[in-house]
Amino acid sequence: MKQLFAAALLGLGLTGAAHAADPAVGTWKTQVDDGAYAHVKMAPCGGAICGTIARTFNGNGEYKSPNIGKTLVIDMKPQGGGKYAGKVWRPSNGKIYIGKMDVSGNSLKLSGCVAGGLICSKQTWARIK
Repeated sequence: MKQLFAAALLGLGLTGAAHAADPAVGTWKTQVDDGAYAHVKMAPCGGAICGTIARTFNGNGEYKSPNIGKTLVIDMKPQGGGKYAGKVWRPSNGKIYIGKMDVSGNSLKLSGCVAGGLICSKQTWARIK
């Protein structure tokens, strides 16, 4: 019984370590969209990665958007090789899109698509933390 308990604890620890080493985890600066950009904090959420708006900026500098604290990147599940699949919320129109991410070093390419992937909008984000 002790061995089973120890194995379970070790398994939980390894799962947490795997998430901590996930290349998408961290804070990312979005591209400007509709005159504003954000810092998005990416963190594990279950077996996926989610991104929450942490800070917002416009032409006048940092401002308190009503979107701070909202989830922008939703349930991005790792597909291998730095690629993820999930959903993306676009604050400017309030719609949720089929999403994909590709993380390479300090660059994150994000796309949100409709019509089965025929029409997509893309951004490249830069890691800040």
